Amino acid sequence: MMQRRFLLQALASLAGTATLAPDLMAQTRPQVEVWKDPDCGCCKDWVSHLEASGFQVKVHDSGNAQARARLGVPDRLGSCHTAQVGGYALEGHVPARDIQRLLKERPKAVGLAVPGMPVGSPGMDGPIYKGRKDPYDVLLIQADGSSRVANSSLIYR
Repeated sequence: MMQRRFLLQALASLAGTATLAPDLMAQTRPQVEVWKDPDCGCCKDWVSHLEASGFQVKVHDSGNAQARARLGVPDRLGSCHTAQVGGYALEGHVPARDIQRLLKERPKAVGLAVPGMPVGSPGMDGPIYKGRKDPYDVLLIQADGSSRVANSSLIYR
């Protein structure tokens, strides 16, 4: 009888946990906050790329330049959208796997940038580009404004 009662309590406890699971999962997904132009299709596609890769995304349809300045991203590394995740800046079409690596390794840096809008990068890879993939670098932005290559699209091929 005691074992049966224990089993029923355990099952009831698991049932309660199952209803909390989606809420717990949502809380553990990294939150990315994005500032972009409201009419930019490639920005929307980049946001979709992040969401498909497990990120929660909050979008502001203005404030890109202000966010870039506030987060310490040099203008020369600018792109069509700026974001923030886990205390880091993201500029441009940074692939989700590089963001995940950034959050795992936690380097002393401002963040990551993919300057410009290279064709083939996430968000710049839709059918309109007919499979074209231009090489591009993912740059790690240092506190002094300098940058170094953190990854290259050539590695992904």
